Amino acid sequence: MRNTLQWIGLMSLTVSLGLTSCGGGPTGPVAPPPASVIVYTVEPGNATYYDLYPATATPLNQVDIKPQVSGNIVGIYFKDGQQVRKGMKLYAIDQQQYMAAVDQAKANVDVAKANLAKSQQDADRYQDLAKQDAIAKQTLDHQLADLEASKQQLRAAEANVAAVQTNLGYSTIYAPFNGTIGISLVKVGTSVYPQTLLNSVSTDDPMAVDIAIDQAEIPQFTRYFEKGTNPKDSIFTAVLPDGSTYPYAGQIYLLDRSIDPTTGTLKARLTFSNPKDELKAGLTTNIRVKHKAGDSTLMIPYKAVVEALGEYFVFVVQGDRAFQHKVVLGSKIGGNIVVRSGVQQGEKVVIEGVQKLRDSSAVQIAQPSQKPATPAGSAAPSAK
Repeated sequence: MRNTLQWIGLMSLTVSLGLTSCGGGPTGPVAPPPASVIVYTVEPGNATYYDLYPATATPLNQVDIKPQVSGNIVGIYFKDGQQVRKGMKLYAIDQQQYMAAVDQAKANVDVAKANLAKSQQDADRYQDLAKQDAIAKQTLDHQLADLEASKQQLRAAEANVAAVQTNLGYSTIYAPFNGTIGISLVKVGTSVYPQTLLNSVSTDDPMAVDIAIDQAEIPQFTRYFEKGTNPKDSIFTAVLPDGSTYPYAGQIYLLDRSIDPTTGTLKARLTFSNPKDELKAGLTTNIRVKHKAGDSTLMIPYKAVVEALGEYFVFVVQGDRAFQHKVVLGSKIGGNIVVRSGVQQGEKVVIEGVQKLRDSSAVQIAQPSQKPATPAGSAAPSAK
């Protein structure tokens, strides 16, 4: 029994020594090997590409037609939607009360003239009597004051004639400029008053189209505005709601004076010839802007781009690691895409092996940089 216990103790000691001699403490996780990637060196290229901007057609000039006097509509002298010329008669308001007011005002002028003549005669007589000391000086002063009052009453009566004649003129409403009139909101017999909306008149040729541009694009559009646009160059073209291209090229009419603080964009207004009245006020369309970037545009293969939550990233290799860079993209040109910001010329972006990477991943370049094939033709428009 005693020998058995000694043997068991000896075996336990042997096992303990064996475990201790096998290496002791815990070991950490082994680092993964560097990811094998292929990179592309960012270089500038010559690109002609298009951007697409949502737009709304708006008249260069539009006026709401409202009466300046009250009364019943007694005449409408146009057809809804027709072309009107400046000075064309549009509406007539019942003139009876205004003609009567004119007649009354003219009669008041005649009364004032008669009173003035009487006052003048009395003043002349009193002046003669005063020279003979036949009347008191106070009586003459009072008569001269009455004479001046009669003169002012005549002026007031004449001014009232002008006022009521103006109201009589307001009872007929004329087109303020050449344009297209809308659908009348009143009919013959309708009682109207100042500020009642009767109709609207707007110009339609040329037609303005408004777009919103990003702050970063302001210098480029300012250059377009300063240089003007050649219709043959067709920098600005409109895409109609049915997908067809509007046959007339546009040009920049103005850039707004300030940036909208809520959107961070600036309004740019273009004008398009509209001889066939295809562009209607309020029409929602798209403006395709042709950009010629020369030799300064940075392009990379589109397969280098990673999208996450509506933002775009690329992996830039620095040394033996790949770092994630947020980029702002332009238009696609074949298999490439224009990069507006986020990378610099000469940097190496990962074009294969992207799916294996995280920010600061260790990488190993598998082969020399390759420049993607130059695209044939221009870019498809990118929506703004």
